[in-house]
Amino acid sequence: MSFIAIIPARASSTRLPDKPLLDIGGKPMVIRTAEQAARSNAIQVVIATDDIRIHDVVREHGFTSLLTRADHPTGTDRLSEAAAQLGLAPDAIVVNVQGDEPLINPEHINAVAALLLAHPQASIATCACPLTDAQALFNPNVVKVVCNQQQHALYFSRAPIPWARDALAQGERVLAGGLPALHHIGLYAYRASFLAQFPKLPSGPLEHFESLEQLRALENGHQIAVQTMTSPPAAGVDTTEDLIRVRDLFLNRL
Repeated sequence: MSFIAIIPARASSTRLPDKPLLDIGGKPMVIRTAEQAARSNAIQVVIATDDIRIHDVVREHGFTSLLTRADHPTGTDRLSEAAAQLGLAPDAIVVNVQGDEPLINPEHINAVAALLLAHPQASIATCACPLTDAQALFNPNVVKVVCNQQQHALYFSRAPIPWARDALAQGERVLAGGLPALHHIGLYAYRASFLAQFPKLPSGPLEHFESLEQLRALENGHQIAVQTMTSPPAAGVDTTEDLIRVRDLFLNRL
């Protein structure tokens, strides 16, 4: 199995400005993420950024960096430009690793790449894990996915799906026993041919209202294969509290 890992990294973040450059155990966050990606089976790890500071830091640490446009609306659009700059073959597999995942499991990266290879009819592969509490089910920041019997995504939503009609009839926020509720994990594998198409696909109302770029693929008839992991991945860094927690973990390791 041959694939490339690309890490989109932009400096602008409302909650954590310059997030990719924030220090974690003596190295920038984007470098910690790249090091984890390099422990996967990827034949190359590339950082795609719109910021010259990130570009320079990445190169100083020995990783490949590509400067991309600053006006990309989504990380997948940035990935599309990076794949074009690399001149990848149409059937090349690209794994999108989020730049704020310094604890990402390399085996999860391998898993989504292998899943896409095993599903030639799918344009994208991703993963999910079982939801285990009602708070997460009703949290709009926790994206849910429902799948068909072939483990292809039917829909992604910030809403609690599937809706357990009887269990929720009284208005209580509970997790019904046996409900096949899945927490979507934002790790994707694509074929380079699909990445070339993605920016040209019309953005539909579902993507607009849910603010979930993967819905653009579904709205345009593309299949997304989903693998269910037995346990959730380590959380990424979205807030100051997340940053403190991850810094403490690296401090303990060092």
